[in-house]
Amino acid sequence: MRVAFLHIEPQPAEIDDNRSLIERLILTAAENGAHWIMTPELCVSGYYFADVIGSDWINPQPDQWMKRIMGISQEKNLSIFLSHPELDEATSKSHNTVFAIDKGVIAGGHRKIEVHPGAEESWSSPGTTLEPATVGGVKVGMLICADTWGTHHGVALSGKDANLLVVSTAWGHKYPPVEHWKRLSSDTGLPVWVCNRTCIERNVDWTQAESMVLIYGEPVLRYSGEPSLLLFDWDMDTMSTESIEFGVVRLDTMGVKHDARS
Repeated sequence: MRVAFLHIEPQPAEIDDNRSLIERLILTAAENGAHWIMTPELCVSGYYFADVIGSDWINPQPDQWMKRIMGISQEKNLSIFLSHPELDEATSKSHNTVFAIDKGVIAGGHRKIEVHPGAEESWSSPGTTLEPATVGGVKVGMLICADTWGTHHGVALSGKDANLLVVSTAWGHKYPPVEHWKRLSSDTGLPVWVCNRTCIERNVDWTQAESMVLIYGEPVLRYSGEPSLLLFDWDMDTMSTESIEFGVVRLDTMGVKHDARS
């Protein structure tokens, strides 16, 4: 099975442009044989969006665009882990959420629990539950960025029979996360897939931020650098990679403009 990570540069508050890029890369990943696709944290909005456009644009999900992605998922036989803020109509609270879309159906979701206390995440209310989603017959535990600072959330998912952990993140290199991810894989005994982002937004430098695949507590695939579509082959039966490195499709080779901003 081929997997794709969207190691991209979301632009803050440029919702339509980010969505167009994500949709294009999902289709490109499918053209390259991928059936499972991961996106980084807040790929639709960028990280520092709230002081530009606020949070009133955040809607209950699925909205019209997510339904479009669900349609692509069904048509192309794809499983997509899509990071997208959502509004809970029952509580009127907004959440930083990753959705598991499995062949056109939302199979589950995870709301970030360890919300950063700074103003940049003040729009987001912490999630309170941890449940694996069944995707393609596999029980997958989902986590977001700081949820992996300690291993207790991953251990909880392992205790609920998760077979695999996927992490949607926007974690820069100033405080390297790799030791946290190694412990997460080691303490749970599970493979960990981490889809990160790149480039500079405000005062955060993600140019060295890594996307990664870990098995038995050790990174087996790693990438940092320019915005790219990352590809690798995975055996779900043995829970191991059949690739020795990521296949890297640079966005600038696809005619996608790279415009790093500070």
